[in-house]
Amino acid sequence: MRLRILSCLSLLAALGVVCLPMAALAQHAEQGEEVQQPETAPGAEALDWQENVDSWFGKTLVTPLVKVLFYDFGTGPRSNEQGKTVSEGWLGTSVPFVVVWLMLGAIFLTLRMGFINLRGFWHALRVTKGDYDNPDDVGEVTHFQALASALSATIGLGNIAGVAIAVGTGGPGAVFWMILAGFFGMTSKFVECTLAQTYRHVDHDGRVSGGPMRYLSDGLKEMGLGALGSVMAVFFAVLCVGGSFGGGCAFQVVQSLGVLKEQVPLLAEHSWVYGAVMVFLVGIVIIGGIRRIAATAEKLVPAMCIVYVATAIAILVLNHDKIGWAFNQIFSEAFQMESAFGGLLGVMVVGIKRAAFSNEAGIGSAAIAHSAAKTNYPAREGVVAMLGPFIDTVVICTMTGLVIVITGAYNNPEYADLIASDQGATLTSKAFGSVMSWFPQVLAVAATLFAYSTMISWSYYGERCFTYLFGQRSSMVYRIIFLVFVFLGSVVTATNILVFSDLMILSMALPNILGLLLMSGKVRKALDEYWAGYKKGEYPIYERIE
Repeated sequence: MRLRILSCLSLLAALGVVCLPMAALAQHAEQGEEVQQPETAPGAEALDWQENVDSWFGKTLVTPLVKVLFYDFGTGPRSNEQGKTVSEGWLGTSVPFVVVWLMLGAIFLTLRMGFINLRGFWHALRVTKGDYDNPDDVGEVTHFQALASALSATIGLGNIAGVAIAVGTGGPGAVFWMILAGFFGMTSKFVECTLAQTYRHVDHDGRVSGGPMRYLSDGLKEMGLGALGSVMAVFFAVLCVGGSFGGGCAFQVVQSLGVLKEQVPLLAEHSWVYGAVMVFLVGIVIIGGIRRIAATAEKLVPAMCIVYVATAIAILVLNHDKIGWAFNQIFSEAFQMESAFGGLLGVMVVGIKRAAFSNEAGIGSAAIAHSAAKTNYPAREGVVAMLGPFIDTVVICTMTGLVIVITGAYNNPEYADLIASDQGATLTSKAFGSVMSWFPQVLAVAATLFAYSTMISWSYYGERCFTYLFGQRSSMVYRIIFLVFVFLGSVVTATNILVFSDLMILSMALPNILGLLLMSGKVRKALDEYWAGYKKGEYPIYERIE
């Protein structure tokens, strides 16, 4: 009965996601607004099938969803006589509500949890190392495997392409706001993953199902807000499924393809071949579920991180005399006060958006992977989860940003078209390649592996939400749809994919952050109890067990 109710609610939510954008589309048509689409010169030949798919994707899905899900803070659909939104008129930049929601929520939670992102950092390292791994604890994967699975979803083209897009559009100052968002995002990740462990479901086969859709419905029900929790859980699940198709799938394909085209010219004319190959490779792994995904991720993620970070460090060492200058650019431009605060807010918004897209803190996606970790203490997995935004944003994104600033790729006129078309991965390749001529070949391989690992993890996120809505038997249906979007990523333009990905993934924060705020008291109580036991030395160490 419960499944039927949830299915009905999900269908209503899906109808809302479709119907509201269609209304917005009509308004866009009246105002002549549209997300950038490929242009066909007069007299040119008819669009081929790939361009037709891309055009349909942009006009039918992306353009209308922008107005609905990226509601501009303080404005709505209104605009002034110059055609600017109200916030653009008095702030100098557009400020989507979801960006404000994410950042303020993260700051509040950091204060509410007593800066656990700082005081729990060393303990998080020890737990991840395996010091507290008890093989008898309930769960499917170890703490390290859970973190690796979550990182495989976040460390990807968001770090390579997203940072380049942020710096290219917002300037060096965007890096500062990415770091700050990553710092506060560590606490958001702690809270959501602690709740995911608290309210996870374990079936008779030991298979775990957890995440925002579980703690929103069950946790809020305990607080007497069952109806609200059910609606929020379904809304999140629908958005997460969409996010898995966009940022967790098609975005990874299109960005890695952009880098690979530079090394394999054949793909420029036959990009669908890359999509077909990725469909096959992704399909092999996702059929096996979280255990196979975790086993693959724990091997791929460390290797990819080491190669990428080592190369970035080498470039920074070769340009050590410019590091101080680069940081000066980052900090000075982060607080530029031009255009009636438009400069400051514009770069802030770009940085926070790209950080959220990269580390997914406050989005709720990583909580699905961390819910499968073996532990009897929810707060323990929460501290492990904190390391995700630190590794992803504070370390890797910062290194990428420094290289792009030091090499000057972000303001090189030769790369203006790459920035305009959101080809961030290719811009990063150019930046690294300007110092090490052989690196574009390495990045092409790394980008492909990053994209691959991200897709297999996001397939798990989307599948858990899909089965929450439609039952366990629907798993195969989801996997087939996911593989279709893998292929679509090779034929849809980067701009359409980027906007669609932002829409789905960032909008997941709307129900998730609200749930975190409402249940923050429960998490603080669990944290205090766990931390008191940790300080007293009540938890055994298992580091000597083979």
